[in-house]
Amino acid sequence: MFVQTEPALEIAGGVVYNITTSEQLFPNKTLVSSGKIFELGFFTPNGSENQYVGIWYKNFTPSKIVWVANRNLPLVYTDRSAKLTIGSDGNLKLVDGQQNIVWSTNASGRSNDTSAALLDSGNFVLQDANYSEIWGSFNDPTDTLLPSMKIGVNARTGEKKNLISWRSNSDPSPGSFLSGMTMETPPQFFTWNGSTPHRRSGQWNKLKFIGIQNMGQSYLSAINVQQDIQQGTTYLSYKFHDDPFFVYMFLSPEGSIKFKYWDDGAKVWLTYWEEVNNTCEFYGTCGPFGVCNSMSLPICRCLNGFVPKSIEEWNSENWTGGCVRETELNCLKNTSTLASTIVKKDAFWQMSQMKLPDSGDYVPHFGSQERCLSWCLRNCSCLAYSYVSTIGCMVWTKEDLLDLEEFSTFGEDLFVRVAHVKTGGSLQKEGIISLSIGAGIMLFAVFVFGLCKWRAKNRGKPEKPDELLQGNAWKERLKQDDALELTFFSFDSILLATNKFSTTSKLGQGGFGSVYKGKMNDGKEVAVKRLSSSSAQGVQEFKNEIVLISKLQHRNLVKLIGCCTEGDEKLLVYEYLPNKSLDAFIFDSSKKAKLDWHKRFQIIEGIARGLLYLHRDSCLRVIHRDLKASNILLDENMNPKISDFGLARMFEGTQVLVNTQKIVGTLGYMSPEYAMCEIFSERSDVYSFGVLLLEIISGKKNTALYDQGYLNLLSYAWQLWSEGKALDLMDEAIAVSFPLEVIRCIHVGLLCVQDHAMDRPNMTNVVLMLSGESDLLQPRQPIFALHTKMPNRSIPSQQESIWSVNTVSNTMVEGR
Repeated sequence: MFVQTEPALEIAGGVVYNITTSEQLFPNKTLVSSGKIFELGFFTPNGSENQYVGIWYKNFTPSKIVWVANRNLPLVYTDRSAKLTIGSDGNLKLVDGQQNIVWSTNASGRSNDTSAALLDSGNFVLQDANYSEIWGSFNDPTDTLLPSMKIGVNARTGEKKNLISWRSNSDPSPGSFLSGMTMETPPQFFTWNGSTPHRRSGQWNKLKFIGIQNMGQSYLSAINVQQDIQQGTTYLSYKFHDDPFFVYMFLSPEGSIKFKYWDDGAKVWLTYWEEVNNTCEFYGTCGPFGVCNSMSLPICRCLNGFVPKSIEEWNSENWTGGCVRETELNCLKNTSTLASTIVKKDAFWQMSQMKLPDSGDYVPHFGSQERCLSWCLRNCSCLAYSYVSTIGCMVWTKEDLLDLEEFSTFGEDLFVRVAHVKTGGSLQKEGIISLSIGAGIMLFAVFVFGLCKWRAKNRGKPEKPDELLQGNAWKERLKQDDALELTFFSFDSILLATNKFSTTSKLGQGGFGSVYKGKMNDGKEVAVKRLSSSSAQGVQEFKNEIVLISKLQHRNLVKLIGCCTEGDEKLLVYEYLPNKSLDAFIFDSSKKAKLDWHKRFQIIEGIARGLLYLHRDSCLRVIHRDLKASNILLDENMNPKISDFGLARMFEGTQVLVNTQKIVGTLGYMSPEYAMCEIFSERSDVYSFGVLLLEIISGKKNTALYDQGYLNLLSYAWQLWSEGKALDLMDEAIAVSFPLEVIRCIHVGLLCVQDHAMDRPNMTNVVLMLSGESDLLQPRQPIFALHTKMPNRSIPSQQESIWSVNTVSNTMVEGR
């Protein structure tokens, strides 16, 4: 949003930082905070004829409005006689040209000797003669939460401080979404659409909200929730210690919470974190007693012991009706007759990695899971319980269990009450558990046996490519994979955008097709990847990239906007990044000087943060498997974005190493265990990152150093490191102002490319090491550097030929 502002209010050559009874604020003037961080004044959103008084960050373009006074009653833009003043009763008042009061603080306990000031925190305060606050804008939030600001609820007074979205990006009037805290214990963060729940964070466990799967410490550790049960207050706030002012949290007009921060190097607002746009994240997707899992097909299923309330609705993928109990609980049955000699007991079915349901009750003084279970067994109204160590005992006694989600990683254990049905087992709950374990072991054994037989039968055969689906069949397949949150473009619109795929629009050629620049009807520039009809492998890549990237959102990952699947055409539509790929700069002698060390270090850090998100913090855990310079795209400010997820693989949190029957990727970036043993893990990506890091520092390709007598860039880097000449690796095209920072990066790169996977750091440690927050171990001399100089090419020994870069041939090398 663009904000028009006029010169600051000036008196005697200086800036006035207060509004008093004698100094008023008119549309042609602004008020600034003492540190010139925030500015207050009249503004008009683009395309609007309305005028508002608001607060924004000063000297940041584009700016961000963080507070609006008169969002319910705007002024006419042509009203230049409007003013913000202090009335005779000591209150701040906004009056129009006809002297009608449009907005007022209406503060009680006011003084006649008052003034108003804008603080560097962004709080606009009305204060008395002793500078004590009478009223503050922090107590009347709009759509934005600033550091040290609080939103929440006071149960005693009924006061609620919620974020309320704008109606649209150009209309500050109150929208339909509001976000705030609940009064329950433990509290939850909710976003409502009107009075209807829209999103729910899950319970606060004194560290984080346990219902947000990707709420890792590296992103939202700054959030703090304070609950005073005796006072009846619950408030949420946050504070970033490194940059307390240039970051904000806001509720978008679409109902999504986002964190933004100012990148001073790039001079742009970037997304620090935002809510995942996942169907399962929306409240009550699967209805009462239904469980949502975005990784399963279909995404909704009923709890054990429950069946769909309406089979017809369930089959049509309308799950909001939820599920009903298949068998009545035994504790509810009439067992008073003399014939009832044996009382059947209910059991509790354990579910793991769960987002706990809404409307739970906290049971104090039950400090163990056993006591929590005992309480629930004695109360027939108890439908489920969970014991979370940092919270305690929670039980659910309402009629329904609502808004359940099953995570792929993390989550809590939930025990759901089910009616025990005698099937030859024990009447105790252990009977169900024993039967379940026995059946699970038997099924697992059958599965493993069948898998081994299948792999033995098919060993050595090429993998079967995915079937070539047509038009609507692709949409149905993607619908099953929960990827329909993307936009489906018509082929005609893509033809128009790319000028019928003209050569002048072509950006590059890849292993799976060509990439074209396009301009959509709304003026948005995009990059279109057109899958080659002759590429069978590309069909699987196409599906993989859609399903994966549509679920991943991070500022260092390329954004997939949509796709097209008409007829034989398979097209992916991405955000357009004008500076193309990283290799076009660091390996081009005429362009590499454009990336100074400061920018290269920012690119290194950005790639590391993107990989950390993939490995640890995303809703999926992903191994990229083809990280290289040509797959790092650069936006207009040279910020890196990891691209090309066609070869990526998801993995579970307990998996460390995965075996594959096909090696895919690019020579020079593959880890030894992957290239030679067909085993990959997240440490394979770490190896690729180490190679890429050394390439960024040196400006040389890993496989392009033969004329200098070294096997590759890695052996050259190790030799310089061992001789104490690490800085000689630095690209000669740029100057270095921070040599210690360069040496630390080389050190980290050598740690990342060690031979054994477990010797390499994970990406969490890499990020800490790059920032200087973690000590660095000494790297071990890797096998690639045992022979520093290249062997005689004409008569290679058998041992030397093992490590030749030409020995791995079962590889798919993809260009851009």
